[in-house]
Amino acid sequence: MPTVSVERAALFAHIGRTFTDEEFDELCFEFGVELDEITSEREEATKSSTVKLNKQQIAALSEEVIYKIDVPANRYDLLCIEGISRSLRVFLGEMEAPTYEILKTSDEKSSTMTVIQSSTASIRPFVVCAILRDVTFDPARYKSFIELQDQLHRNLCRQRTLVAIGTHDLDSVKGPFVYDARSPKDIKFVPLTHTDEEREFDGASLMEHYETDASCKHLKPYVPIIKDSPLYPVVLDSEETVLSLPPIINGSKSRITLDTKNVFIECTATDLTKANIVLDTVVAMFSEYAARPFSVEPVTVSYVNDAKEVVKSYVSPQMYTRKETASVKFVNSLIGIDVDPEPMAQLCNKIQLGPARIVPEDGEDGPILEVTVPPTRSDILHAVDIAEDIGISYGYNNIVKTVPQTCTVGGEQPLNQLGDLLREEIGRAGYVEVLTHGLCSIKDNFTALGRPITEAVSLSNPANVEYQVVRTTLLPGLLKTLQHNKSMSFTGGFKLFEISDVVLPDKEHVVTETIVGAKNARRVCATYAGPTSGFEIIHGLVDRIMTLCEVAPEEEYVSSSGNKTDKLVHCKEGWFYTIRELKQGASDCAGTYFPGRAAEILLTSPSGGERVVIGTFGILHPEVLANFDINYPTSAVELDLEALL
Repeated sequence: MPTVSVERAALFAHIGRTFTDEEFDELCFEFGVELDEITSEREEATKSSTVKLNKQQIAALSEEVIYKIDVPANRYDLLCIEGISRSLRVFLGEMEAPTYEILKTSDEKSSTMTVIQSSTASIRPFVVCAILRDVTFDPARYKSFIELQDQLHRNLCRQRTLVAIGTHDLDSVKGPFVYDARSPKDIKFVPLTHTDEEREFDGASLMEHYETDASCKHLKPYVPIIKDSPLYPVVLDSEETVLSLPPIINGSKSRITLDTKNVFIECTATDLTKANIVLDTVVAMFSEYAARPFSVEPVTVSYVNDAKEVVKSYVSPQMYTRKETASVKFVNSLIGIDVDPEPMAQLCNKIQLGPARIVPEDGEDGPILEVTVPPTRSDILHAVDIAEDIGISYGYNNIVKTVPQTCTVGGEQPLNQLGDLLREEIGRAGYVEVLTHGLCSIKDNFTALGRPITEAVSLSNPANVEYQVVRTTLLPGLLKTLQHNKSMSFTGGFKLFEISDVVLPDKEHVVTETIVGAKNARRVCATYAGPTSGFEIIHGLVDRIMTLCEVAPEEEYVSSSGNKTDKLVHCKEGWFYTIRELKQGASDCAGTYFPGRAAEILLTSPSGGERVVIGTFGILHPEVLANFDINYPTSAVELDLEALL
């Protein structure tokens, strides 16, 4: 969830009333947000473990109380103090939700954006624009204006990869405007970061500068978005003045100051829907500071081909209000309340979904609630979203607790239940459970185990060599655990086990329409390391697991064990197991074990009929132990749990 920091005094001034911290915390809960922390700049600097300031610097910081408010990730209208205060005032009934007005164009040239489609299509194909007229800025409003853009860039814009916002002083540039993509060397301008020294860069040198200069490290994460592209997107005015180099930086000439009156907003994007949401949000939040509150001038965006012919055009911002419906019966049943249709329509006004009306309906669902969704509420997509907001308006604390009328019994998935039961029993046998990483290197997963390199799910851009593939066996994790626990006593044997998933290639059994080519498989793996190889100990664990899973040994296996005692153990009908020697070359895992000291576990079940190999166990090969730097003889077992269900 995004966290928005606002000064308490400024927030209360916007709301028009004051609260105690406890009262405001309760108000936030009722509204569906959370007051996460109450702090100040000085307190944060004192507690910070990363920012080190001296006493004089800390003393210079403000002690003004700051509220840190966690807002839902899809409520973009709550990412600034204007949106939070406005929504709370509407919720408290102290103002009506604003109506947004799109004015007629006052200057045709400034209200035109031409997009060179052939060049921009390959880098950032979309742009939307708007103009705010006669805006009055002060330091607090200007700060909030910048912070809203930062919040949107971090959240909805996905670190500027989907949308990048550019805001400009309209009076310092001349329309009509052009959105183009040009060679980096052909783009020359003074960026906003170098206004004071008026240093000019071309596109290529600016990218190099932002990658290496410590003073511009806040822009470094965005450089890779366009750096390797042969063309860089650029927004220009009629005099070829660079307004912005999206998604990196704006130009110095069009920078916004406290004296700016007319604001030109452009959002370049790879996703047109997201761009419209971002633009509508910025306009909705800051149009309240215009001479005519909640008004905006539109901009016509025209796409032209190489012959300068208009192939597509639209007007932005959209600022659409739309109608959505939900049945009164559905809303009541989902929330667990019983509210009549007309009072429910009134509740919509508190959460900016008004005006709402009741549409008579003769069907099973009864009356239908029709709400008006403003341009700031792009999160309203379904009747469930309407019901959620009505629940907030009604008050969660006012919902009476009732016993659910449904009669269902929850339970674990059989595979998870089997794993939990085996964990307890294997733990009682003296084994210590470990939980190892699901990613490993190709060397650990194959070569170090003496196995050929086969197909596995691999990472296209691993962080380091240790995270190249998703494991196809649990054994490397246990062996690395032994490697890092040499200080433990191995005198009486050191037993480890893990029950977890591996990921295997799967080209045949696909349950969804999208073939992902891989599947999870639940395995149990255990090792014994000590003064002796411990083969008989691991062998005993295999028999114990089979007994716990109610799988009977075959008669031939029992007779060859030398144990003639008949034990009354309940076993599933038609389920049997046995073992046979694992021959070298018989399977990919044969190289992991010492020749002649390994076995395969064979299972016969009613569903299969024939014997199938479900696992192997044996004494690990000395070369495998050397690869993992293990000094003691070690035996291991690994078998498939899903086959035992």
